[in-house]
Amino acid sequence: MRALIFPGQGSQAVGMAKDLAAAFAPARAVLDEVDEALGQKLSALMAEGPVEELTLTANAQPALMAASLAALRVLEAEKGLDLTRDVACVAGHSLGEYAALAAAGSLTITDAARLLRIRGEAMQAAVSPGAGAMAALIGTDLAAAHALAEEAAEGAVCDVANDNGGGQVVLSGDKAAVERAVALASAKGIKRAVMLNVSAPFHCRLMAPAARRMREALAEVALSAPRVPLYANVTAAPVSEAEAIRLALVEQVTGTVRWRESVAAMAEAGVTQFTELGAGKVLAGLVKRIAPGAQAVSVGAPADVAAFTL
Repeated sequence: MRALIFPGQGSQAVGMAKDLAAAFAPARAVLDEVDEALGQKLSALMAEGPVEELTLTANAQPALMAASLAALRVLEAEKGLDLTRDVACVAGHSLGEYAALAAAGSLTITDAARLLRIRGEAMQAAVSPGAGAMAALIGTDLAAAHALAEEAAEGAVCDVANDNGGGQVVLSGDKAAVERAVALASAKGIKRAVMLNVSAPFHCRLMAPAARRMREALAEVALSAPRVPLYANVTAAPVSEAEAIRLALVEQVTGTVRWRESVAAMAEAGVTQFTELGAGKVLAGLVKRIAPGAQAVSVGAPADVAAFTL
């Protein structure tokens, strides 16, 4: 059984999808559709940069989705990948959930691009610049991360944002609280704690204004039942009903990305092959650490397409 998985913010890089678009018409068609949806030559920014502009949340989110769907369309055209025949489920890390839903036919690419632009702008605007922060804890587990966050909060917000697996958990919240967590980490037996260079404290309670904005935006968009189930970030369980997906997309703005549990659940359900589509290879690396017996490959360039087998 195969799962398609879709990366989140942090995987973006100048040049992503450039070679795919140069080599394959289906990839160009996806990038053109996203450009038209946004009224912006996002494809040019993806191809040429500058990296500072590409990394802006409002650009990075739709750009990552575009790169993922470009890779998918190429696999469909060149390798005969058929979603309903060859894929058991889909999942995406944070914004990657929108790419997963577009792949599964629940959202159109146009709607996914517009929603991600709104999402990126809303998440950036939810917290004043410099007021929030995120930190990665390396060499820990979820229970220890929760305990550290609770101790460091001191009445402020310090939440678990991502349970990525492989001993990596990310905290998010008020800057002072997250800094306290980093300072306390080594005394709690956590191997390493590092502040992350991010523009806002994603996936914590401070994102509540962004969640409200996404509830409004999602209410105006048609969502279909996906052709294969989505393993949702907030539940780490399969969901197929359109309204349940709509709710999950709102909840994940402030909720924990339960990636470790999602991959484990897919593996337990019989998934043995994970195909990461789009920019980077982060998720494939995490899969190998969460589900050691599974195969995980990343497809984001022509050479990856050539090597891909069903």
